[in-house]
Amino acid sequence: MFRLALVLLNLSLPSNAVVVPGVSFGGLRLGAAATRVEAVWGQRHGRCRSCARPTWYFTYKPFEPQGAGVSFRAGGVESFFTIWSPPGWHTDRGLKVGDPAARVTALYGVLPRVECGTYAALVLRRARTSTQIYLYRGQVWWFGLSSVGAPACH
Repeated sequence: MFRLALVLLNLSLPSNAVVVPGVSFGGLRLGAAATRVEAVWGQRHGRCRSCARPTWYFTYKPFEPQGAGVSFRAGGVESFFTIWSPPGWHTDRGLKVGDPAARVTALYGVLPRVECGTYAALVLRRARTSTQIYLYRGQVWWFGLSSVGAPACH
């Protein structure tokens, strides 16, 4: 029984998650099946009813805005994104939610910028992937990882 409880506790959205540009997002990779996402992040998620593609939202607390989302296409993950600005999320180079925008350039160089209305996405392209670093009011606000061709703005 005790072992089962430990296993169940591990099935949730990580609070100190790492984004490895072009590779992984909170322990998952692009193309992962829905069953794999639930095996790693758990089965407690909301589903977007008005999204063009199946999209799930994982939050740390029910009905609270901080967490992560995943969008599927053709049976696998097409994109990941954090929701709001969850503390603890960071890249493998140490860029954190809340860091000043200038730190992005210091770590990754000058990146193409996509304006998304009230926020902007700095886009790091690698092979067939695109990693987004979202800026709001001069700070890193959230992260994304998607297949090339997926929209940068959510």
